[in-house]
This record gives sequence, C-alpha cells and structure tokens, in this order.
Amino acid sequence: MGIYLVAEHGRPVPAGERFAALVARGGILRIPGAYNGLAALQAKRQGFEALYLSGAAMSASMGLPDLGILTIDDVCFFIRQVSRAAQLPVLVDGDTGYGEALNVMHMVRAFEDAGAAAVHIEDQLLPKKCGHLNDKRLASPEDMCAKIAAAARARRHLYLIARTDAAASEGLDGAVARAQRYLQAGADAIFPEALTDVEMFREFARRVDAPLLANMTEFGRTPHLTASEFESLGYRMVIWPVSALRVAARSHEQLYAAIARDGTPRSMIPQMQTRQELYDTISYADYEALDASIVKTVLP
Repeated sequence: MGIYLVAEHGRPVPAGERFAALVARGGILRIPGAYNGLAALQAKRQGFEALYLSGAAMSASMGLPDLGILTIDDVCFFIRQVSRAAQLPVLVDGDTGYGEALNVMHMVRAFEDAGAAAVHIEDQLLPKKCGHLNDKRLASPEDMCAKIAAAARARRHLYLIARTDAAASEGLDGAVARAQRYLQAGADAIFPEALTDVEMFREFARRVDAPLLANMTEFGRTPHLTASEFESLGYRMVIWPVSALRVAARSHEQLYAAIARDGTPRSMIPQMQTRQELYDTISYADYEALDASIVKTVLP
C-alpha cells in the first residue's frame, strides 16, 4: 500500500498530490487529529478526507510534554500506522524541522517514505512550545526561509505548510511579513498560529494570498470557531489537533478511577465500544477471511 494509495489513469497518485487536490478544490478541508490507527479509522468512518498528526498528541500519548522531544523516527512510527490504517492523506506536525537545513531535508524524505502527505514547519527555536503558550522564541526569518527552501528542494510530493508563531511577539504585521517571505522561499500554504480574535484571522487572510490553515485547539488563545466560520474568514484548512486525545484521556481517567474505587469496570460498560463495534471498525472479519483464503490456496 504505502503512500501511493489511489490510481489515476493507471498512475499511482502520491499522497502529497492528493492532499493538494483536496485543498485546491475549494471550500474548507476539515482535518481532525488522529493520534493512532484506531482513531484514524474512526475518523474515516465519519467521512473525513484527511487527518492530522499533532506533535502535542503524539508526545502526550507517549507520556511526554510537547517540547520538541520526539525524534523523526518516533513521528514516522505514528505516520505509518495512521496512513496505513485509514489510507487518507495525513498532515504531520514537523515542529521546527528537527534541526537546520540538512535535518529538514532528512525529515521531509523520512516523512514521505513513512506515508505523509503534508507537513508544517514552524519558526520557533528549540526547545519549542505549544503555540498557545507564552514566551515563545522565534528563529530569524532568514533561518526559517532556509529551512523552507531546503524542504522544498528535498520533497518529491509533500505539501509544505509554513507555520508562523510571530503574532504573539511581533504582532500581525510581523506575522504577515514572515508569511510572505516563507511563500517566496517555497511554502505552499501558511499556518498563522495563535491568532486571538476573528478580526485578526480576517485581516491575515486579506493580506496573505495563499491557502491558509487555522488551528482550532481547545483551551488556547483562539476563540472557538466552526469550520464554516473559518471558511468565511478566508481559510482553506482547519485542524482540531488534540481533541481526540483529550476525550480519550478523560475516558481513561474515569475508567481507572472506577476500577480503583469499585474493583470492577462494570459502571463504565455503557461508555465502552462493544467487541462487535471494535471488530467492525478494524475489519476483523475481513482479515480473518483473507487469512482463510490464503491458507486454502497452499498446496502440498
């Protein structure tokens, strides 16, 4: 299977081209976070056409903070399972690119090989922070442009999104100026992080002529807006990066509390997916049938 998942006129279509086509068709592309293969399958069953792998969600699922601790190999593990499970284009959080220009080029090729369709790279310095926290330190525009140019040179099909965290420290003018430079360096789209009100989103879209990605994370600096509202403001993509993990983490907490309190998870059964529902989601019967058909074809 791998990254070449859909044939067009007999030619396998790379994941990055599939993602670019979804962005280019118009409207807003809704991209929920899916931090493992099961979540990816559940999102696909609801009709989503692309998925997002959040650095915060991947880190938290490993019991780590989102401080740039994950390695390229760590992230590739998540990319492989999500892209394999759902066979949908996956947008991946590339943090700061895992180093300088050569490291960024290595990241791009590794992510493509793992099955990624798109990546966003941010203009923070390590140790990076969640974009909605305070005291973020920014790389110079020149250094960030070098990373984007390196990524554009290394990619074969990967859709390249440049994220800027500059609004918090350099204001909207600074974020717009950086975005324009990043587009000139080779970015396909721009991700303005942690804008704080509707008018900022609208003004940024008015001044930056490129496909734009909005981040609808809970408990952050951005007001809660719907996909349709972001579309009306001029945005082409929206992510909900950590929502699935937050809901799952609360459920885990409630389950373990019930077992500790009651000595049994019985009170949580109404909130559980049944065995049949799980097997339907992961296509258990199809795998079983495939195994049986293979066994039957083996000759002595």
